[in-house]
Amino acid sequence: MTVVLALVLALSLFGCGTKEEPKGELSSPGKSAASASPSASPSASVKPAAAQTKYPLTIKDASGVEVTFEKAPEKVVSLAPSETEIIFSVGAGDKVIGVDKFSNFPEQAKSKPQVGDTNTNLETLIGMAPDVVFANSINKKVVDKIRELNIKVFMGDPKTLDQTIAHIEEIGTIMNKQDEGKKTADKMRADKQKIVDDVKNAPKKKVYMEFNPGWTVGDGEFMDELVRLAGGENVGAGKAGWYKIDSEAIIKKNPEIIVYSAGGNVKDTVLEDIQKRPGWDQVDAVKNKKLVPINEDIVSRVGPRLTEALLEIAKAAHPDLVK
Repeated sequence: MTVVLALVLALSLFGCGTKEEPKGELSSPGKSAASASPSASPSASVKPAAAQTKYPLTIKDASGVEVTFEKAPEKVVSLAPSETEIIFSVGAGDKVIGVDKFSNFPEQAKSKPQVGDTNTNLETLIGMAPDVVFANSINKKVVDKIRELNIKVFMGDPKTLDQTIAHIEEIGTIMNKQDEGKKTADKMRADKQKIVDDVKNAPKKKVYMEFNPGWTVGDGEFMDELVRLAGGENVGAGKAGWYKIDSEAIIKKNPEIIVYSAGGNVKDTVLEDIQKRPGWDQVDAVKNKKLVPINEDIVSRVGPRLTEALLEIAKAAHPDLVK
């Protein structure tokens, strides 16, 4: 991410406060014909009806604004790659009429019209006339401008894996895709629990994470949590948020494993930067060749692939326990 740096500085990036219960009703699956009719055969297998969202639905978003949906949105624009991935993961990709330039997953997202990067093209957005714009805290500067145009915006800002999972279910509810949202969320919860169980008795490994040249993550952000859930001790902890490193301080902490972002917008610039730093050749992780690349997209997006990032970090920290 050269982009990541822009994203990171906004990154207070990717923080939900305590979520409130939606004010609309969520219906439970309807009864099958077999259970409703006394004459139906008890052995008849009838698929239960999908859960349906009842509108109007009002939910407070991460910016503290109460957003009301009179019906399921039919025309959706996403301003953040994480939101794009979530919308597709709950089966609402066909409702997407526009995305930001960095939305590259799933493959279908690449063919959607673009509305700019974090500096959204408002003229293009107005012409699309979306029912709702899904945004993240990286879009904070433009969200108020969009709302001034009387365009509905729903902003997410999860700070933990559990908040990310809850946000996925939230979007599933908004889009009247409750079952699909729950399916994605349940899989993520199960994947997380398996990894946590695998490493629960393992000694903590000192892990240093670098997601952009010279930048690491401290307390209170999802990347820090991923390291801890994966059975690691984040050597960047002790400071809050995302920050530029003190190279000597990292050398003194002597991480056993270095996990760095690769691919995407950062290419291999992080590894190159690490390898040329004075004194880093004496760090255990470098001496023992424990430098592990991780796809920038899966580790930097609070979306449905975040448990994939957790798995990769856990494999790096405890390859004997996590496969």
